[in-house]
Amino acid sequence: MTRVGAAAGQATGAGLLDRAISYAIGVAGDVAPELLPRPTPCREWDLEMLLRHANESLTALLEGLDAGRIGLEPAAEDEPAADLARVFRERARQLLSAWSGAGRRRSVIYIADCPLAASAMEGAGALEIAVHGWDISQACGHRRPIPRALAAELLAVAELLVPETGRHPLFAAPVALPPGAGPSDRLAAFLGRTRQA
Repeated sequence: MTRVGAAAGQATGAGLLDRAISYAIGVAGDVAPELLPRPTPCREWDLEMLLRHANESLTALLEGLDAGRIGLEPAAEDEPAADLARVFRERARQLLSAWSGAGRRRSVIYIADCPLAASAMEGAGALEIAVHGWDISQACGHRRPIPRALAAELLAVAELLVPETGRHPLFAAPVALPPGAGPSDRLAAFLGRTRQA
């Protein structure tokens, strides 16, 4: 396991994945089929593309918990566009159940042949789910921030997992913010995102 992976695991607070999933499920309830073509803070992605990606991420996290291993290629899926938000909420609930289930927690998850502490996967998964929840909320026009304590903890995780150099194409450069910005805005800005007008 890498030092970054171990540190990311130590940076996660109790119930980090649970809180990220709860936030994301809540904002995904705002998705309506007519909103799917709307742009998101993820450059060149509309809401439909974002939901497809988020659903692939949830499937990979479930695979890691169930099989102890995550493959490098996502499983091919072809859900109808109108079902994407429902599928997102269902998979998020499945992940929450799998993570919380007695005896289901693994100490190590393999990504290809690289071991990752399950606690580090929790941090990375929580970051992915919460930030894409924020993206969904922005695209829907509701702009609900990530809860303050959760955003502050995820910012600590992001600072460990997202490199200062070599961020592209996964992340844009950090965005400048005015003094006094809250943790949700600071997290989004660190990952190269800005609130939509």
